Amino acid sequence: MRAFYAMKITTFFQLFLLCLALNSTACRSAGPGNAPASVEEAEKQLAKKRKKEVKAAEKEMKRAKKEHWKRQSKATRKSVKRNERRQKKLARQRRG
Repeated sequence: MRAFYAMKITTFFQLFLLCLALNSTACRSAGPGNAPASVEEAEKQLAKKRKKEVKAAEKEMKRAKKEHWKRQSKATRKSVKRNERRQKKLARQRRG
C-alpha cells in the first residue's frame, strides 16, 4: 500500500514539474526581447509567420490527400478519373 502512495506522489510531482517547465518557457518567449521595434518590422514578422503556416497547411493537405487516395481501390480511382474527364468535357462543350 505504501508503494502505491509513493508512486502516486511521484506522479503528481512529475506532472507539477512538467507544468512548471511549460509555463516558464511560455513566459520567456513573450518577453520584451522578442518585441519588434517598429510597426513595419512587426508586420514583416506576421507576414512571415502566416506564410510559414500556409506552407505547412498545404503540405499537410497534400499528405492527407495522398494517404486518402492510397487507401482507395484501383476501380474507385479509375472511376473518379473518368468522371473528372467527363465533367471537363461537358464544361468545355457548355462554354464553346
